[in-house]
Amino acid sequence: MLDLVLIERVHGFGNLQKEPRAGFPAATIYEKADVDISRAQTRKKPWRAPFGSCFQHTMPNITLYDSPLADGKTTWSPYMWKARLFLNFKGIPYKTEWVDFVDIESHCKKHGLKPTGKRSWDGQDLYTLPAIHDASTGVYVSDSWLIAEYLEKQYPDTPTLFPSGTKGLQQVFTDLHLQTVFPLRAFLIPRVPRKLSPRSAEYFIRTREISFKKKLEDIVPKGDEATKEWSNLEVGFDKIAAWYAQTDDKGQFMLGETISWADITAVSFHLWFKSIFGEESEEWKRISAWSGGRWIDLMKALDVYSTIA
Repeated sequence: MLDLVLIERVHGFGNLQKEPRAGFPAATIYEKADVDISRAQTRKKPWRAPFGSCFQHTMPNITLYDSPLADGKTTWSPYMWKARLFLNFKGIPYKTEWVDFVDIESHCKKHGLKPTGKRSWDGQDLYTLPAIHDASTGVYVSDSWLIAEYLEKQYPDTPTLFPSGTKGLQQVFTDLHLQTVFPLRAFLIPRVPRKLSPRSAEYFIRTREISFKKKLEDIVPKGDEATKEWSNLEVGFDKIAAWYAQTDDKGQFMLGETISWADITAVSFHLWFKSIFGEESEEWKRISAWSGGRWIDLMKALDVYSTIA
């Protein structure tokens, strides 16, 4: 398990710091949301709706707070994608409230969401997304893993991404996958500002350059170092592909024919790579070819759950 992880919410990209371990008990989720668990009401007659129809015919209780690209309507953070893919897979009706990157802290404070860490550039409280608000309980939850735990508990009659006995193993996968992905941040982070609104781009550059103590363009590996990093990344993803291959006789997912959190994790990061590098970039073409195209096939398999509501 990694004790040092890249802060997973969108506001923390580029920060390496300690984070509480995943797998908190349900009470911790409510505690983080600063809500009295006794006020949470369980739905007596859970709905059952196929994905795609619920958004049109059911009034959503869930609001997903997302931070968009400059167009104001496109998800980019891998952790935001985790939360969104999870909601779509479970078929839970929700609506999106877009929060510009630079406004995340004020938005979180407005809704009583607690800080999720400390900012690397000045040591002050760090406020991050993704987050949700469940109007049926009054609960606010941030962090994609905690959001998943909350929704699993609160909406038990919806499909699960954590089949019995797999949750711990899937958390191990999540940590190892992050360890594999981590070196790519040096190639990705300098490209993020050009995808954001002008206000957010200025904020991102200013704070990350303080954090890295250098210009963003200077953190990108070059020459032989870049070649080595890309080679190591391909080897790392091929290792993950080998884990997937163990169940290829059953299906293309980590658990064979069953979609799980592991698949959501892998796809979410590839959606991040694609959105920041750009579909026509040499970097994305290189990544797309890794592992015999397995990751592109996995993205296609989960594409039905990538709807932005």
